[in-house]
Amino acid sequence: MSSNGTTHSPAPLDLSGWRKLPTILMVIGGLLTVTGAALSCKCNGLREFSFSWLLAFMFYYSIALGALFMVMVHHLTDAGWSVGIRRFCEHIASLLFPWLAILFLPVALFAKHIYSWMNLSPATDNLVAAKLPVFTMPGFYLTSAIFFAIWWLLTSQLSRWSLKQDETGAAECTRKLRFNSGWGIVAFALTLTLSGVLWMKAVQYEFFSAMYGVYFFSSCAWSGLATIYVIAALLMRSGTLSVVIKESYFYFIGVLLLAFTLFSAYTEFAQYFVVWNANMPTETFWYLVRENGNWWWLSMILIIGKFFVPFFLLLPVKVKTNFKVIIPTCLFIWAMHAADLAFNIFPTLHPDGYHLKWIWLPVGCLMFMGGFLGRIFLSKFNAHPPYPKRDPRLLEAMGVNPHLVNELAETNVGGAR
Repeated sequence: MSSNGTTHSPAPLDLSGWRKLPTILMVIGGLLTVTGAALSCKCNGLREFSFSWLLAFMFYYSIALGALFMVMVHHLTDAGWSVGIRRFCEHIASLLFPWLAILFLPVALFAKHIYSWMNLSPATDNLVAAKLPVFTMPGFYLTSAIFFAIWWLLTSQLSRWSLKQDETGAAECTRKLRFNSGWGIVAFALTLTLSGVLWMKAVQYEFFSAMYGVYFFSSCAWSGLATIYVIAALLMRSGTLSVVIKESYFYFIGVLLLAFTLFSAYTEFAQYFVVWNANMPTETFWYLVRENGNWWWLSMILIIGKFFVPFFLLLPVKVKTNFKVIIPTCLFIWAMHAADLAFNIFPTLHPDGYHLKWIWLPVGCLMFMGGFLGRIFLSKFNAHPPYPKRDPRLLEAMGVNPHLVNELAETNVGGAR
């Protein structure tokens, strides 16, 4: 505050210099990915590339699911504070189809390199036979297609009625958005669980876990909220969403981020606790493999990095609105989420420990997909209003009392008397 009592707010953040970042990431990541695919083909028949691509795909897939979850929760709870983040969350969720479906094609193409059950016969393996008919080549591709069809139907309907609401402001749009969120949240729970099991847990098909779907959901919401916080902070600082996003709203996102930090840690511990106490070889082998080599060290890093570090950083009330603390924390959450996915995926390929000479390959895949999806996201964001212009909760999001507005409007009917 200056000597004359006026308040100086920070200068708007200029993001124009960062517009080329997605293209740069896509080019550098593409070169690393192509080089890695060529070397992988010579060394182990594309297995290293296939696993790295699956890791990158699951990383962005989980973030898109987390954003979709927030959109549906907004409509189902009729929340006001989340109006400002709704539009860009819709854009992130819409990446599920067709863009993430396109990025899934290499996983489908090289599935035999990733999923060992595809090379086994149900007649000789009871665990494969118990999962028929999904654990067949046609079953895998058909089930995957059904997942993306559901994502397309849900995200397209949410985006369609959201944009139509901008045009007309009709109550029908709000009702349609709530209706699609109603059946969508059920479809979300089913498809998220089944896709997580089919695409990631089935890398080691022998493993059984009733907690895996809940664990994957908590990871999706956790990484999704970190992404939402970063994007919302950048857009507010740039002035794009400063009208509809207030400082207190970042406190709400921070509280949710803290809650899912706890929930994610709980689900992972619960899975370990149940498996270890049951002491069944068909389940405990999954953890025994991850005690070999540097997998043990990664497990220790995840215990500290997925829970203790973000928990204590997010715990203070005032810190939740401090961008200098929370944005680095969100970037750290991304790193821990990627490491956690690697902990799930790569021990099948490297049971004795990860070969660090290959670390640049998953990094390249992450950079390429991040740049590719970032370009798509920016094109969607620039093509539409940055926030819902006629959301019934818009005045509440802007900090205006709608009842006061109505009273003033009624007072002025007929002119001054």
